[in-house]
Amino acid sequence: MLKTPPVDIWFAPALIQPNHFVCKSLSSWSYNIAVGCSHGCRFCYVPAAATIKQARSLAQYGVIDPGSEWGSYVFVRCWDEKKFLASLRAAERTPSHRLNPDGNRAVMFCTTTDPYQVIHHPDPLQQKDLARRSRHLVRRALELIRDESSLNVRILTRSPMARLDFDLFRSFGHRLLFGMSLPTLRSDLSKIYEPKAPGPMQRVATLRAAKEAGLHVYVAMAPTFPESGMEDLRATIKMIKELDPITLFHEPINLRADNVARIAQAASRAGLPMRPSVFRTRETWRTYALAALHSVWRLSEEEGLQTRLHLGPDKALGSKEALNAAPDPQHYLAWLKARWSRISEWPTPT
Repeated sequence: MLKTPPVDIWFAPALIQPNHFVCKSLSSWSYNIAVGCSHGCRFCYVPAAATIKQARSLAQYGVIDPGSEWGSYVFVRCWDEKKFLASLRAAERTPSHRLNPDGNRAVMFCTTTDPYQVIHHPDPLQQKDLARRSRHLVRRALELIRDESSLNVRILTRSPMARLDFDLFRSFGHRLLFGMSLPTLRSDLSKIYEPKAPGPMQRVATLRAAKEAGLHVYVAMAPTFPESGMEDLRATIKMIKELDPITLFHEPINLRADNVARIAQAASRAGLPMRPSVFRTRETWRTYALAALHSVWRLSEEEGLQTRLHLGPDKALGSKEALNAAPDPQHYLAWLKARWSRISEWPTPT
């Protein structure tokens, strides 16, 4: 007997919720349409968090190991307009002193899944129904945010399907930023780290289409990979410059041990040389992460993008151990704090 695939309707509705991001300057709230994600990015932190917070519920849906099964399960949240409006009004009423100061008073679609993923199901009718539900979750929520609040919206996706909503995005004017993750232009690396996501050039084409449609765009060059090297980083930044983004976000990859093993296995099957030694110890990762941050900083300066570059050093880079290892701890800490306190750009009303 065939096992029913872990793709279904989640029991809890999609709501606007505070995300408590620290030093990210992405948003103040999150809106997530699903539990799980069909893109299955192997570096994703979400399945580890799900193991802690949602393990029991996921087990009832047939997901035993959220980490190893990541990318195979997607549970679309249900729509409850009354509850959604209540969450929207609560966000609208939140005083500024209770918000993270760098969140730009924005709701982010999405932070633990992709708002425009393709949801696969062996039953064509069920697949069609899930696609309809997920599309409604996005469009109806956007319409209500636009018409019933003054909140901003940040879209983050890897999917060209976002083109379906360019008309709706445009109706927000300066209140909406559209962005895509573009950590590399190398399709071979993308297939290892983001195995089920659309390829890099598909995302570039979507960002170009967004600019042509009159949208405000940003790019998340995150997370970059140890195997990219200066040539790939330079090529990616040059491509991003052509898009004239509002902001360029950058973070180096930071992996947990089980993620490293899965990535190494996938790379071995593909015959692609990798650099797992980067993650051997906290010190080796710190050395790599700082080098990546400074490389992107220098390359962005060369391309005239440094004033729009938002680096995201991991909080671990400010640990006591990291400070003790720095040649000039005071200067190093000041550099980190400047990156952490930066507020990313937002379009001004016209």
